[in-house]
Amino acid sequence: MTDTNIPAETPTPSGPVRAERVTHSLVRDVALPGGTGTMALVTLDNGLDHTKPNTLGPQGLAELTATLRRLQGRAAAGEIVAVGVTGKPYVLAAGADLLGVGAVARRADALELGRAGHAAYELLHTMGVPTFAFVNGIALGGGLELALSCDFRTVSTDAGALGLPEVGLGLVPGWGGSYVVPHLVGIEKAVDVLLTRPAANKPYKAAEALDAGLVDAMFDAADFLEQSIAWAERVVRGEVSVPRREPDPEPVWDAVVTATRRRLDAVVAGSRPAPYRALELLAGARTWTRAEAFAAEDEALADLIMSDEMRASVYAFQLVSGGKKPAGAPTSDLARPVTSVGIVGAGLMAAQIALLVSQRLGVPVVMRDLDTERVDKGLGFVRSTVEKLVGRGRMTPEVAARITASVHGTTQTTDLAGCDLVIEAVTEVMDLKKRVFAELEGIVSENTVLATNTSALSVTEMASGLRHPERVVGIHFFNPVAQMPLVEVVKAGRTSDEALATAFAVTKKLRKTAVLVADRPGFVVNRLLVLVMGKVVEAVENGTPVEVADTALAPLGFPMPTFELFDLVGPAVGLHVLTSLREDLGERFPRSPGLEKLVADGTRVVLDAPGAGLPKPVDPAIQAAFGPARRGEPGVLDAAGVLDSVLVALTVEIGHMLDEGVVATPQQIDLCMILGAGWGFHTGGITPYLDRAGYGERVLGRRLLPDGVANVPGNAA
Repeated sequence: MTDTNIPAETPTPSGPVRAERVTHSLVRDVALPGGTGTMALVTLDNGLDHTKPNTLGPQGLAELTATLRRLQGRAAAGEIVAVGVTGKPYVLAAGADLLGVGAVARRADALELGRAGHAAYELLHTMGVPTFAFVNGIALGGGLELALSCDFRTVSTDAGALGLPEVGLGLVPGWGGSYVVPHLVGIEKAVDVLLTRPAANKPYKAAEALDAGLVDAMFDAADFLEQSIAWAERVVRGEVSVPRREPDPEPVWDAVVTATRRRLDAVVAGSRPAPYRALELLAGARTWTRAEAFAAEDEALADLIMSDEMRASVYAFQLVSGGKKPAGAPTSDLARPVTSVGIVGAGLMAAQIALLVSQRLGVPVVMRDLDTERVDKGLGFVRSTVEKLVGRGRMTPEVAARITASVHGTTQTTDLAGCDLVIEAVTEVMDLKKRVFAELEGIVSENTVLATNTSALSVTEMASGLRHPERVVGIHFFNPVAQMPLVEVVKAGRTSDEALATAFAVTKKLRKTAVLVADRPGFVVNRLLVLVMGKVVEAVENGTPVEVADTALAPLGFPMPTFELFDLVGPAVGLHVLTSLREDLGERFPRSPGLEKLVADGTRVVLDAPGAGLPKPVDPAIQAAFGPARRGEPGVLDAAGVLDSVLVALTVEIGHMLDEGVVATPQQIDLCMILGAGWGFHTGGITPYLDRAGYGERVLGRRLLPDGVANVPGNAA
């Protein structure tokens, strides 16, 4: 952060201000409106625009410490009655400088980083006068821990994200969060804050943070700071009391820790250290003193900063952050305006797309299907989903009413004539999709872009019979559409730059990350994910017990075991794509008579989950469809053998994909697998994982990633 340029005397709604510039923050003396005294208000500001949030590194922590020590002296002298901390517009702080953390080369330096954060933040806890955090925007990681170190916290209604995402990045909350949170909100909610939400990449919104007890009051964004300062004065005067909960009793605390450890063993299966270290800190927080807890955080943070998983996470973080500017996309000025969207189909996928388009683009949407029953079902999905979102407080009734009024249904293809973009989302049958496009071409404007949501079929072939195949582009969404952040934008053989630019522009407005892929079978995610599932099933066909094969891929960090993924995708869909890829790409994609039998019989492949948050185990009864298990016999793979066979197959396939030019770089394969398949952040992506494990050199005789890719263990120059 850099110096701000605010004049020494600046009027504010709360009274006259005396300003003192410091490198990373502005300290202003604010006369509390009721005449109680003076609050020193610290505003964190790196001097950049709001798209570059405040972060804290060694220099920032040192200067924050110096600022707070000066304020502590003023508090002791009776010059101030309170200290407040807030941020520049839209941002309190986004925590530590992650790229700087990833560049730490010595454990001693990593240890010192933790200690420096504690030294700075503890001054807020021991200031000698009440301290307040006015959370005016994003407060993640060390940013939220700064707020938690204060005595009291307010939040703006429009604060977009509050949370402690460190565990998802291979770290732990290391500046007090692991100790303060369980004492503030209780051990059960602390598990949600430190473990559950980071795993789901789901920070708190303002109202959720208030409900959880992470903040004490919420005020409207329009006059947030004024209301917060007025509330703070009432607290200082004793007119407002903020109750604090008693610590959970030992049996409750220990029971939650035990249940969480059992869940980690089932879900994480020891594949990465950060969740376990975080749980150790939560467990210890019951009996440790504040100083003991902070020392334990320092040690855990130092260990994890030096771990492969954390360095790999930094690489993954950089990929995801950089994915907002898609490689190879045409200039945005070529995109055609989209004022209405048509969707062919009204099934689940089509209805999800319709809802997202209406919500994010704010344009009329028309869903067309063969009969009114299907159309009504699609419209019913839209209505029921927005009703649930309103009921959960995640959508206002006004927005819900706009969406339901803007999504229409029809059985007439001619009702799509006025649409600027039409997305087909019908069954994955090539002849059917070709007929849809042929019919559309005779109805829509010559400027209308035609898109397909196909998951594996050739977009080039789909457009081959059209008079204007250049208007056809692939826009492949992933299920569930609302949650999955990736869209594969497929350039067919004759796709124009205008159609491609339109696809990227629409994807951006939908707040998705787009990756440009060539029109090759399965594109990226399905080609690799179906290969993974196919190799696991092949092992079972050859005698590996289904329960062994099901959990063999735990080290890869997929969000669920293989057969639960099959169940989510649908065995029939998985079989269809596997068969399609085998026809196009050959015997690298195995045939599975057992899977064919399961699909023919309509057999479910998993049992119900044994508890909330636990994976669904494979049903051992399906073994009969694949033939008998032959545990331990020659040629039958154990768990390690199944994992090795999958990694070899992935290495071979990625080599083919790079040779074919499916994407421009291996990093884009990593981005697709992280965002589209849930590939674990802690692995850094699929290609660095394979390189670290030696598969690139062993299988292809070359590394998959270029040498010198920063922060990836085993890939540094």
